[in-house]
Amino acid sequence: MSAVVELRDVFRVHPSPEGGIAALQGLTLTVREGEACVVLGPSGSGKSTLLRLVAGFDDPSAGQVRVAGVDVPALDEGERARFRSRVLGYADQHYWRALAGELTARELVGVQLGLAGAARRERKRRADELLERVGLAARADARPRELSGGEQQRVALCAALAHGPRLLLADEPTGELDAAAARDVFALVAELVRERGTTALVVSHDETAAEHADRIVHVRDGRVSDEQVRAGGAGAIVVGRGGWLRLPEELLRGAGIRDRAAATLGPAGLVLSAPAPVGPLSSDDAPAAPVELRVAATRAPHEARNGAGRAGASVAESQSSTVAGADGGRVVVEARAVTRSYGEATPLVDVTARFRAGRLAVVTGPSGSGKTTLLHLLAGLDVPTAGEVVVDGIALSGLDRAGRAELRRTRLAFVGQTVTLVPFLGAAENVELALALRGVPHDEASERTADVLAAVGLTEHARRPVAELSAGQRERAAAARALAARPLAVIADEPTARLDAPNALALGTLFAELARTTGTALVCATHDPLLIELADDVLSLGSP
Repeated sequence: MSAVVELRDVFRVHPSPEGGIAALQGLTLTVREGEACVVLGPSGSGKSTLLRLVAGFDDPSAGQVRVAGVDVPALDEGERARFRSRVLGYADQHYWRALAGELTARELVGVQLGLAGAARRERKRRADELLERVGLAARADARPRELSGGEQQRVALCAALAHGPRLLLADEPTGELDAAAARDVFALVAELVRERGTTALVVSHDETAAEHADRIVHVRDGRVSDEQVRAGGAGAIVVGRGGWLRLPEELLRGAGIRDRAAATLGPAGLVLSAPAPVGPLSSDDAPAAPVELRVAATRAPHEARNGAGRAGASVAESQSSTVAGADGGRVVVEARAVTRSYGEATPLVDVTARFRAGRLAVVTGPSGSGKTTLLHLLAGLDVPTAGEVVVDGIALSGLDRAGRAELRRTRLAFVGQTVTLVPFLGAAENVELALALRGVPHDEASERTADVLAAVGLTEHARRPVAELSAGQRERAAAARALAARPLAVIADEPTARLDAPNALALGTLFAELARTTGTALVCATHDPLLIELADDVLSLGSP
């Protein structure tokens, strides 16, 4: 089988005041015709950079990138655009960029087919087929503003697939989908690979992606660390140039190997083991057993009357002994019998919920259940069709747009699915700018910024332009900007959607700890089980 994607010893270095940060460090990867290859790795490991190089949006600092036999870096901008339209289907992690607001979902899916000269009937047939396969047949006539983030993400993926590309590139295609919808999307990609002979290169931190892959490649620190043929198959450790091996940490821990290893060549092959200790054996020298991480979190009982985005869903009052925050658990944000309609669509009907100081509350439910709609109402970014939203005792219905904006500046912080950081500024500058707009003195702002970036693991990248950060790093930077403001309430929409499990757990733990120690009310829409497990209160939207 011929190779569709060939990367050889690829480096990608982003300039920085400290001298440059390497996103890829000698990565080598081949993806063959008709193969579904999933690249897994933690936030910041170089996954998105890999896709951008293959698509010709970035150039390598060193190494070779060939796609469908074409030397992509050698093409000029016009040639690259024509190459992408002819060969690629690209589903960006910033899916909203591909969705023109004036077009319906059906029209958006058919755009690329139209550019290729397909007749209107064919465009409609193909669009309806794909939308039905991702559960959006009933939303074909909806425009992007009427769709949830997860629904928009599925429309963008269908648009990337509609013209039957030779190579599909998908960057975190299920970041904002619940588990069931994510499995449906990955199954669709796998089916199309087999039906049409499409080659797929999908990057993700979601292990669900591996269930439908022909090959799973793990990337860490900008290199391929190991790969596996089909989920559950035997893994292969990649040998780098010069004979370097990178072994999974769980293997090293299980063998009792820490900072040194002994290598011996015998009849059975190469054997790695922990070297014999020198001198008296201490407790630290004992072979290490695999480590199991357990998270204990106090979680209040919760209820959801009449279910999802429908009449009377509410957060139950806590019955636990968890200590409330500095404000004694008073109600900071409240939705009173809120309904929101958009034309014929009504994502929220008669929802009532109270969110208290010093508590982490999550809003859950399947994609399209109204989570984002509710959060926009709570933050005053939208107004209900019926009912009332009250923030710190102030009814939002009595405020105009400027009044709601002022309330957000002084009392709330909002983190949306679309991260709105200034791209040419660093993470630290984005946080400092937000604090300056809130009137925080410079010295205090600098101190807060350093503390919060350290808390979300971005100290090393603090001065790097946001445009050069991975999606997960940008998500953490946006959360840091909100937390640094120390508002009465932080409202965050899918804050861990693009984070791997360790970073999601770290951010969720930080949210829970800050709520309880500072008295801030934290409200997150999420389908992430790690964040749900850490929550004090859970509001479930969707069918019971």
